Amino acid sequence: MLGTDIQKPPKGKWHTPPFDPRFPNQNQTRNCYQNFLDYHRCLKRMNRRGKSTQPCEYYFRVYHSLCPISWVQRWNQQIKEGTFAGKI
Repeated sequence: MLGTDIQKPPKGKWHTPPFDPRFPNQNQTRNCYQNFLDYHRCLKRMNRRGKSTQPCEYYFRVYHSLCPISWVQRWNQQIKEGTFAGKI
């Protein structure tokens, strides 16, 4: 999506992501990936409808909190190149 390589977390107080019962285990890799996908799906849907992307902020904060920066950079690069394996 547009400007994905220069994203910054939204301002405001943010501690840690809340518990998500879909990912009860200690390993949060799937949680990271799912929230990355959900963020980009949300952006795509909101932009298509011409609405504010503010509701997508939640997913952005969660994946920025859980995912290693190198993964996010690689996924964003793959999205740019059209080689990202996830369904957005």
